[in-house]
Amino acid sequence: MDIIEKSNLNRQFLFRPWDVTKLKSDTAAAAVRQLNPHIRVMSRQDRVGPDTEHIYDDDFFQNLDGVASALDSVDARMYVDRRCVFYRKPLLESGTWGTKGNVQVVIPFLTESYSSSQDPPEKRIPICTLKNFPNAVEHTLQWARDEFEGLFKHPAENVNQYLIDSKFMERTLRLAGTQPLEVLEAVQRSLVLQRPHTWADCVTWACRHWHTQYSSNIQQLLHNFPPDQLTSSGAPFWSGPKRCPHPLTFDINNSLHLDYVMAAANLFAQSYGLLGSRDRAGVAILLQSVKVPEFTPKSGIKIHVSDQELQSAEASVDDTRLQELKAMLPSPETLPGFKMYPINFEKDDDSNFHMDFIVAASNLRAENYNIPPADRHKSKLVAGRIIPAIATTSAAIVGLVCLELYKVVQGHQQLESYKNSFINLALPFFSFSEPLAAPRHQYSNQEWTLWDRFEVQGLQSNGEEMTLRQFLNYFKREHKLEITMLSQGVSLLYSFFMPASRLKERLDQPMTEIVSRVSKRKLGQHVRALVLEMCCNNESGEDVEVPYVRYTIC
Repeated sequence: MDIIEKSNLNRQFLFRPWDVTKLKSDTAAAAVRQLNPHIRVMSRQDRVGPDTEHIYDDDFFQNLDGVASALDSVDARMYVDRRCVFYRKPLLESGTWGTKGNVQVVIPFLTESYSSSQDPPEKRIPICTLKNFPNAVEHTLQWARDEFEGLFKHPAENVNQYLIDSKFMERTLRLAGTQPLEVLEAVQRSLVLQRPHTWADCVTWACRHWHTQYSSNIQQLLHNFPPDQLTSSGAPFWSGPKRCPHPLTFDINNSLHLDYVMAAANLFAQSYGLLGSRDRAGVAILLQSVKVPEFTPKSGIKIHVSDQELQSAEASVDDTRLQELKAMLPSPETLPGFKMYPINFEKDDDSNFHMDFIVAASNLRAENYNIPPADRHKSKLVAGRIIPAIATTSAAIVGLVCLELYKVVQGHQQLESYKNSFINLALPFFSFSEPLAAPRHQYSNQEWTLWDRFEVQGLQSNGEEMTLRQFLNYFKREHKLEITMLSQGVSLLYSFFMPASRLKERLDQPMTEIVSRVSKRKLGQHVRALVLEMCCNNESGEDVEVPYVRYTIC
């Protein structure tokens, strides 16, 4: 469900200015038919993912000769890759990133898959730099993005889960480090301490939050680390990448200050389902009556200088505080019908206050630390994690994909026939390499790769489905493998440490019945086969790695 945006026009030649806001798939198909009326193109409007497997089902994939994809997220690429491996279809995976681009060829029974290897993780800004010691506008923009998620998305999601999921508390308390405390404090703030009932309440919250972030927190930081603070070696603490900040004073006549309050108040109201306002004069009048507590330095506040310090602190959890929070939270039964509305960041809608908040929040923090501010355009690029797309890069990558497509159509089955491509037009750099062969594994003198699997027919000759007991015996008899654990997705169907009563109950149940019971989901009518993962021991009792099972049920 991808729509055409104005920014697409400079590099996607099938689209024209009058196509903006139309669906990409339909528009591209129509444009291709104009170029060649004899070509057969079918456009789809449904996204590809686990929730549309009833649409993109066995029939859909089995009728394909191959897949060419240029998706915009790693998760989406890995999903399509898994489907191509399951259906044993060639995949031409490609992407661009500014002047950089790549093409990867995935051929059944010949190459590794897209998911077989991963790029090294991107460099991340240290948390302590973001929280306390920014020195570049990129730091303040990332801080503003985190602030957006932490104010208008995550708390609302957690509140809704708390209200409808009886196991929310149990699950939250199992989280690592200080996460349980952070989640429960956010839920308490949202339901008790800061819950607004009117637009005026939202303006009051926004003003007080402004003072907390740009005045009180900075004063607390300077209380812990005064401007003349020295390190243990006698060097100034505020030196090098550490910029000494200064608190801001709220000025109702400062347009940036009012921008922040307008955006924050409207987003806060939206997250509670309240009506906001664009009346700046009206907000200015409301602000005159807002009382903000005087700042008083807090003792015992630990501000971490490095991520190592932060990780050490997260190892200890205040159990007493957790129990206090549990007791202070209102019971879900006392809030019938109440829910919050999580806000997903959308950079391209200038009327939704999202970028207004990001720009104001970032530039105010930049002012705290004497960092040059960023205009709206740069803020959108950084906050939206946008690398401008270049038509030349797209054209080069499409050409390289087509070269590999011809080889797939011709049916080449030698590894050296195919080439993965890596380019960077800025250098310029062009590199071509043979795809890596699919890694080989072995069990009991049997060699296999990711393209292999066990094929098990669930429906037996007598018309009845295989039970768990029969499934276990089948692998012991036919493959000399003792199954120690068996799962389908995230559902554990069998394990050697399973309680005897549960094992006795499941052994004589049909496999699909066990899957439905454990996953608490009825299998869809489109499901013809299940993917089962196994841990096994060989005849010598050694743990061995084995392929997955394609368990056919019809």
